[in-house]
Amino acid sequence: MQAYQIYQQLPSEIVNEMLQFFRDEERDLYKSALTSLAQDRKLRPVFIQKKPLPAQFEWFHKSLKVKSCNMIGEHLLQMWLMKGKQALLTSFCDGVGIEHDGEGSVDELPETIDASKLKTTVDQLLEKEHSIVVALYLQVFNMQQTGGWDSLTELLAQDERLKLEVA
Repeated sequence: MQAYQIYQQLPSEIVNEMLQFFRDEERDLYKSALTSLAQDRKLRPVFIQKKPLPAQFEWFHKSLKVKSCNMIGEHLLQMWLMKGKQALLTSFCDGVGIEHDGEGSVDELPETIDASKLKTTVDQLLEKEHSIVVALYLQVFNMQQTGGWDSLTELLAQDERLKLEVA
């Protein structure tokens, strides 16, 4: 699954949480993303900046659903998870046995992920974090290797708790 496809399924509450994090904690990244998206959509950034915040967030989400904005969307997801959801990343890495720098950054990804460790780790993550955020992280992590990891791809397809959409 590509980033623009994730945004097509992602509830606006989660996107709004991500965008609010950027406005509060990473203001330059927020402005840069807004400018890049506006240019892609052939708009002047000031047109979007003058909108009230809820309308800006709605416009962001709508724009991130477009295939041409895939790279921007993937970068935003990665940055939000790395900076705003570090505990989730480190818990996942620790649970499946991936070495990291203590903040969730990984130098070398494994060839395979043990399915039983993965299942146990995901169960633990779902106890601590919103299921959509866990599903989002797992989708983004699975994008880090061409074709993903078989065990993770299978789990994402079969486990109803890991759906991005709210039923």
